[in-house]
Amino acid sequence: MSVQTWALSFRQPYAGLVLDGVKTLESRWRPVLAPLENQTLAVHIAVRDWEAEDWKEVLSGPLGMNPIQIQALLDSGERFGRGVVAGLVDVGGTWLCRPSLQRDEQQLLEQSAVLVGLQEKHLTRLSNPRWLKRPLKTRGGRDLWSVEIPAELLP
Repeated sequence: MSVQTWALSFRQPYAGLVLDGVKTLESRWRPVLAPLENQTLAVHIAVRDWEAEDWKEVLSGPLGMNPIQIQALLDSGERFGRGVVAGLVDVGGTWLCRPSLQRDEQQLLEQSAVLVGLQEKHLTRLSNPRWLKRPLKTRGGRDLWSVEIPAELLP
C-alpha cells in the first residue's frame, strides 16, 4: 500500500528548515501551492543548495541562534541526504505579500520564511512538518509533481 501526494522540491537549507519546523512560510514568485490549501505536501530535498545566504542572517539575527545551534539545524536537515522525498508538511493559505509592509509585520514574515525581501511574492503557510521514517530516493520535478510514498515510510 502507498499514498500518492503532490511534492515540491526545496533546496537546502530550506528543505531541512521546513521539516524541522523553523520555516513555516514558503515564498514563491507564483502561487504554486495555492491549489493545495488544506492538503499534505511531500517535501523533496533538491540536490543543489540555495545560492543566497539570507537564511543565515535571519537565523542568527531575529531568531537569535548561535553558530552551534545553526550548525545542528543544518546537520539535522541533511540526515537523509539529497535527491530524496524526506517528509511531509500541511499546506495552509496563500496570499500575495504587499509591496509596502510595516516594519514589524515584515520582520515577522521574514522570520517565518527565513528569508528577506518577500514583497510581491506569494506566501503560503506551512504547518505540521514530519520526517518520513526513511527517505524515498526519487528525482525531483519542476513546480508541483506527483509522488507515491510507500506506507511503511510514513511517520
